[in-house]
Amino acid sequence: MPEPVIVLDAVSKEFPADPPVRALSEISLAVRPSDYVAIMGPSGSGKSTLLNVLGLLDRPSSGSYLLDGIETTALRDGERTRLRGSRIGFVFQSFHLLSHRSVAENVMLAEVYRKGTTKRGRKHRRARALAALDRVGLSHRVDFLPDRLSGGERQRAAIARALMGSPSLLLCDEPTGNLDSQNTDAILSLFDDLRDQGLTIVVITHEAEVSGRAERRVRITDGILTEE
Repeated sequence: MPEPVIVLDAVSKEFPADPPVRALSEISLAVRPSDYVAIMGPSGSGKSTLLNVLGLLDRPSSGSYLLDGIETTALRDGERTRLRGSRIGFVFQSFHLLSHRSVAENVMLAEVYRKGTTKRGRKHRRARALAALDRVGLSHRVDFLPDRLSGGERQRAAIARALMGSPSLLLCDEPTGNLDSQNTDAILSLFDDLRDQGLTIVVITHEAEVSGRAERRVRITDGILTEE
């Protein structure tokens, strides 16, 4: 059995207040390679807090979080940044593409801002960007500016950017929230393909259509996680 990509063990998160606000309550979850997991919940349920913990953007108040077998809770900030850059690809509801840069250049920027890229690695950056765009079916748009793309194509470009570092985990926050039904279906089909290729995908969503395409569904309510 392959080692899990994610292991949360009794993870809690509290924010200072009087009394303290407990956003996550002893959450435990294991996600294995090639899993496709949807995390569902209403506004204020703790989804965003859980996303920040999974993405190494915030630390839990207690508990253990192993990412690819690495205990993350004791890492220094620089170590967390490097681990996040090498293991996690992020996809957001807003595409965050630079309007004055071509699609290929936007994808290449994933490595420009990543620490530790060698000169040898920079030499083949465009080739890796083109390969990532081909992987998401966007080879015919590499030199377009983002304002010439449809919403679905912009999200594909954002996904290609997330794939640049060959992450072990694709972490998606409401990835179809800005898309119509046709483009939503196309993006979900792309997630199906990526999962079949061995990528581990975790999607944060409140949409039934999105969660219905996942292999596993877990629900968070008032900071408590349960699997359906």
